[in-house]
Amino acid sequence: MDQTVIGPDFFGLIGIGIGAILLYALLGLLLLLIGFWAVDVTTPGPLIRMVRGGNPGSVLVTASGLLAMALVIVTAISVSSGTLLEGLLQTLIFGLVGIIAQVAAVRILEWVTGIDVGEVLKAEKLLPQAWVIAAAQIAIGTVVAVAII
Repeated sequence: MDQTVIGPDFFGLIGIGIGAILLYALLGLLLLLIGFWAVDVTTPGPLIRMVRGGNPGSVLVTASGLLAMALVIVTAISVSSGTLLEGLLQTLIFGLVGIIAQVAAVRILEWVTGIDVGEVLKAEKLLPQAWVIAAAQIAIGTVVAVAII
């Protein structure tokens, strides 16, 4: 019977695991920032200023967009395989594809429904259309996340 409480490789494995967690967390944060930037660039008006100003539509749409992107990123991380570098590259690629899909979906939604996303974001009160945009973002994020699996 082995009386060893902790195996000789335990702390090495823990160190590698902690490093991987930090790398994936940094990559996830980077992808979220890129996603926010992509939404900001493709919407009329500076989104960050509208969010900071408390425009309820911009806050709701931004929050739902970040949540949807997080679904994609978390799924990409969870299905990544191979070496650490391969997993990080898979996460980066799938995350960027998800961001592109999010931005494209909102633009398509705007075109199909005739909703003026810029006006919804700039409005000083929460417009009902903001809920449609928010739901669409979460829906497309969910679809993209499942597509990654």
